[in-house]
Amino acid sequence: MGTLPRPARYAAHILLAALALAGCSSSAPPPAVGSAGPSAPTPASPVQVCTSLVSYWAKETLLGTKWSGLDWEQKGLSNDQYAIHEDAVAAGRAEERTAGRDKALELIDQLVAQRCAEQGGATRSSENWRPPV
Repeated sequence: MGTLPRPARYAAHILLAALALAGCSSSAPPPAVGSAGPSAPTPASPVQVCTSLVSYWAKETLLGTKWSGLDWEQKGLSNDQYAIHEDAVAAGRAEERTAGRDKALELIDQLVAQRCAEQGGATRSSENWRPPV
């Protein structure tokens, strides 16, 4: 699969950001003053997002699913998250050979959670990112 031309990649990133923001909006009216309505959900921390995202894609790669062949940008990973992904997949494959698939999937979850926590979510931008002009 080839890479998209730069303007197309930029447009794709803008579209993804817009869709993510649109999905976060709420159409419900605000609760009345003084009412004890449900509290707003707490946004996920960078560590939680990293752990969920990287663990998901590492397990998909280990399982060899249809979408596991996407590149790191298509998976929405930063460079640091991709490094964690690759280490987790390698460790998972080694564990799968000796202890089976279930243990390999558990190891991926543990390794990813530890590394994402150590790196504060591993959100450093990709090397292709440039600040706005």
